[in-house]
Amino acid sequence: MIKTGKMIAFLGTVAMMASCGNADRKADGEFKYLIDEFADLKIMRYQIPGWDDLTLSQKEYVYHLGEAAKYGRDIIWVQNCEANLPVRKAIETIIAKYEGDRECKDFQDFLVYAKRVFFSNGIHHHYAEDKFFPECPREYFGSLMESVGLGEGSGQLLDIIYDPDIFPQRKSTDKSGDIVAESAVNFYDNVTRQEVEKFYADMADPNDPAPVSYGLNSRLVKGEDGVIREEVYRIGGLYGPALEKIVSELEKAQAVAENDTQKKYISLLVEYYRTGDLRLWDEYNIEWVKDTLGTVDFVNGFVEDYNDPLGRKATWEGLVNIKDHAASERTEIISENAQWFEDNSPVDPRFRKPVVKGVSAKVIDATTLAGDCYPSTPIGINLPNADWIRRDHGSKSVTIANITHAYDLAAEESPNSTLKEFAWSEDEIAAARKYLPLTDEIHTDLHECLGHGSGQLLPGTPANALGEYSSTLEETRADLFGLYYIADPKLVELGILPDAEAYKPQYANYIRNGIMVQFTRVEPGKKNTEAHMQNRKLIAEWCYEAGRADNVIEKKTRDGKTYFVVNDYEKLRGLFGKLLAEVQRIKSEGDYEAGKALVEKYAVNIDPELHREVKARYDALNLKPYGGFVNPEIVPVEKDGKIVDYRVEYTDDYLGQMMEYGRKYSTL
Repeated sequence: MIKTGKMIAFLGTVAMMASCGNADRKADGEFKYLIDEFADLKIMRYQIPGWDDLTLSQKEYVYHLGEAAKYGRDIIWVQNCEANLPVRKAIETIIAKYEGDRECKDFQDFLVYAKRVFFSNGIHHHYAEDKFFPECPREYFGSLMESVGLGEGSGQLLDIIYDPDIFPQRKSTDKSGDIVAESAVNFYDNVTRQEVEKFYADMADPNDPAPVSYGLNSRLVKGEDGVIREEVYRIGGLYGPALEKIVSELEKAQAVAENDTQKKYISLLVEYYRTGDLRLWDEYNIEWVKDTLGTVDFVNGFVEDYNDPLGRKATWEGLVNIKDHAASERTEIISENAQWFEDNSPVDPRFRKPVVKGVSAKVIDATTLAGDCYPSTPIGINLPNADWIRRDHGSKSVTIANITHAYDLAAEESPNSTLKEFAWSEDEIAAARKYLPLTDEIHTDLHECLGHGSGQLLPGTPANALGEYSSTLEETRADLFGLYYIADPKLVELGILPDAEAYKPQYANYIRNGIMVQFTRVEPGKKNTEAHMQNRKLIAEWCYEAGRADNVIEKKTRDGKTYFVVNDYEKLRGLFGKLLAEVQRIKSEGDYEAGKALVEKYAVNIDPELHREVKARYDALNLKPYGGFVNPEIVPVEKDGKIVDYRVEYTDDYLGQMMEYGRKYSTL
């Protein structure tokens, strides 16, 4: 899954086929994408092209899937930290009821904190994972609580909000300690890392060709009797009230689904939520992968394990979308040639899939973001995550076009850019402007469509063998696959790229970002902790070091500013291929120690002097490094007591949507 990116204007033969869809997107009129900025965040909105082309039944399907997604909101808050919901509900009460001065600096600082908490689904930074704090004094926050009737017990809540030693990190990065016990995430209670690993090792069958993802949908706790048990996410179990609401909306959606395949996998998903049986989750994913003909699709479930310090337990997320049939021509060409890419990969043949099955890819437009996809959302997704399902049944990959489009148009609303600040020459800038809008999306396509689905584990290698390093190494592997192949003549031959020069700005930009620019997002003195940022740093730093003798990447200075310049693109591609081969070996063999060594050496520690410089240069641009979105509202239209349509309403009120979601979709 990729978390950031830019809109791509597709070129070449396929662009002609996709032009109708893109014309739709460009007819924005006075639509404003950027609607709010605070702290290190910007809030945007996105449009839903093609909505009026849907049938009434399809609109109803999207509506109920969207409601099902929104009802999972409280789950991700509780999963991120046990204190999150009490903090959020206190904030909501203050915003709704406070009758004092709302214009003073302290209240405005409180609102910034509130908006940050809403954005991060909790009290920890959504990307850096450190706890952040209000700018207003503790005493003032306490007075706000007192004024709206929250005085009783406020001291404990204020301790949680203000004390840096309480829940300091959502996911601990201190590998010298117990990363389970020291993480604020609510996946474990009173258990150690050693106990967790033994518990699941005892459950696993290393010879099972279809291994269950044990622990994916549960909280592991040790009771007062010393016995370790799972609290399973299911109706009647943990998060039951939220799952009941989700199931109710899924059943309404099932009644108007586009085809029998959709109805079948919704039925499996509903039964999974009722029982918590992970075998049903696998059956659901197998059926979901088969659905390649429908216009409407969705993700709903406990999916990604990035937030778990051990890379096992999944957060809840939801995403509803409609297919852009014209723009999907490009991704379909890529997926149709998946076997060629696998056969020609630079990795050891033992680690390649002999037969690539069920790779499907499409371009989509999001209609609802939810859970771990809201407000900050990926721009590309490849699912399911189970390696054996990918091997035996295939996977689905998507590029989310209206989200990348919104990023692109919001950036145009700002007069400054990181490209002008951090690129070495005007030639680099010109090439980037010419090709990056294309190659950013092609790299996302390759990363999601092929990268995540490539390769295979050797027999007997556990899916979780890389432990806490699995997420970073998996994103590294997928990025490297995309980087290696974006320079391949095959893409020009297929009409995906217009010429053999197009990939070069992508290489230059990737190195610039991975080795330097992305650390505008990290506070000075902090380590690089987020899996996607770690993967980019690992690749860029490794290639810089490995190519030093040949001056493949050169560090230059001018006017006291640092730049990284690619001198030999062909050799850089060779380095990407060499590193891909090693990372695939690590995954295929489950080589934990080699994976750990790569991540710890290249991905974690940031050069403090360069970091200070990058932050100063970026801060002068007055840009926000992180972005997220409000959802459009899909509203039923009634006539004579009957729903005759569903219209889309676009809000520019970020805080208002957060408050409305709290009122309407809170279940826990």
